[in-house]
Order: sequence, then structure tokens, then C-alpha cells
Amino acid sequence: MKTELLAKLQEARAAKRPVALATDLASGAQALLESGETIGDVALADDALAAAMKMLDRDESGTVEAEGRKIFVQVHNPPSRLIIVGAVHIAQALAPMASLMGYAVTIVDPRRAFATDARFPTVTLSDDWPDEAMQKLDPDRRTAVVTLTHDPKLDDPALTVALRSPAFYVGSLGSRRTHAKRLERLKEQGLTDAELARIHGPVGLNINAISPAEIAVSILGQITEVRRKDAK
Repeated sequence: MKTELLAKLQEARAAKRPVALATDLASGAQALLESGETIGDVALADDALAAAMKMLDRDESGTVEAEGRKIFVQVHNPPSRLIIVGAVHIAQALAPMASLMGYAVTIVDPRRAFATDARFPTVTLSDDWPDEAMQKLDPDRRTAVVTLTHDPKLDDPALTVALRSPAFYVGSLGSRRTHAKRLERLKEQGLTDAELARIHGPVGLNINAISPAEIAVSILGQITEVRRKDAK
């Protein structure tokens, strides 16, 4: 690999940007694929580039055909992340399930009685106030955010940051009535209709979930549905 290309690959990985390395298996020529653009010595037609970018979206390395040539696309994606606001019972089920699915999980809750290592032994905990925590965590396009506290003092600040970020999924627990009131509050705080429309509320797929584990399944199902909708 050329030094310049290697430096760009390392830069993208350090910045946690999704990137792929495309290698012509016949000639050895290489290029980087990032944000729908090709940088380097491998030219891809629109259909081959679209196939390669779909691999990037799906976290799957593989081979694409480009004008009779075989191009190996090696995906270098940062971990997908799930930020959970509220160290509640649902979070105790949601966090380990999400970890099994490959998400790097962070739970945000300033209430130390809830956010303890004993209750959440395998995930990162933040006891910062939600808006401060969210600013530090800096949600990107590979981040999902779920708020579970039912407390506007905790959920609303986190939602405000999340809805103004590139996070691919934002969901919030609560009934339709609770969600309607939430939207009114957030609109008063200056969020636009387009930003508010991004919230999945009530959170999760409608599977008649009752228990914390069932609700966690419904949430992860909806996150997966949103994440994979364009990756078929």
C-alpha cells in the first residue's frame, strides 16, 4: 500500500469514520472508499461503487465486479455504538443484548444509586449530566441513542443533543401521551419539526412487549430495522 493511502486510512480510522480499502485482485492497485468517493488508483463505475458502499453500510467485506475486474473491498468501520440514558431495568436487559450484537454500549445516568458496576458490569458508565455526557460522546452516524428515564430533566437534554447529531437512531420510552408532551417541551426549546420527527416514540417495534426484556427486544428490533433499511 502506498504511504499516502496508508496515512489516509489511518487518519479515517483514528477519526472513527467508516472507510473501506478497495484492492484490484489482478493488478494490486488500491483505493480508499469514503462517503461515496474513491481516493486512489482503483476506478469504480457507479454500480460497482454502490455495491461497495453497501458493503460498508453492512459491515461486510467482500468482492465486487468492476468492468470484468474483481475488486476486494475490505471494510474498516468503527464500532457501532448505543448510548442509553437511564440505568433502569430495561437498560439491564438492553445493554447485554446490544453488546452481543456488536454495539459498544454506554449508559448515562447521574444517579449513582442506579448506575453501578454491580448492575452493569460489562458496559461503560457515565455519571455526567446527560447533555454533558452526550457532548463528550459526540454521536455519529453509527450511533443509536435511547432515553429510558421518563424524567424530562434527564431525557430532554440528551434528546436535544442527539437530535442535532448525525445519530442514525433516536428513541425515547413513554406512552403516546407522554411523547406528545415531550414534543411540546422540545419544540419550546427550539427544536424544529424535522428534528422532532426523528424521534422514535413510543420507542421500539409494536410487538405488545410487557417485560423489560421484551421491551429491550422491541427496541433492538427497531434499531436494526432503521440501520438496515437501505442495506438490502
